[in-house]
Amino acid sequence: MAKPQTIATRKYEAKAGWVSKSYKLKKDVVEAYADACAKVGVSAAGQLTKMMQGFIAEVEKTE
Repeated sequence: MAKPQTIATRKYEAKAGWVSKSYKLKKDVVEAYADACAKVGVSAAGQLTKMMQGFIAEVEKTE
């Protein structure tokens, strides 16, 4: 059975609209990306979000 904190976290994430996705990527790309994020002091998830939003905006311009 899940711990109360785990249940509370899952409930918050669902309410706030957070989802977990899994992608298969080459190990060297993932490691280089993590290193690049660390070098400039940004979170990998935050940078990935910015890149995704930029791509979405780019695609929407062409529609």
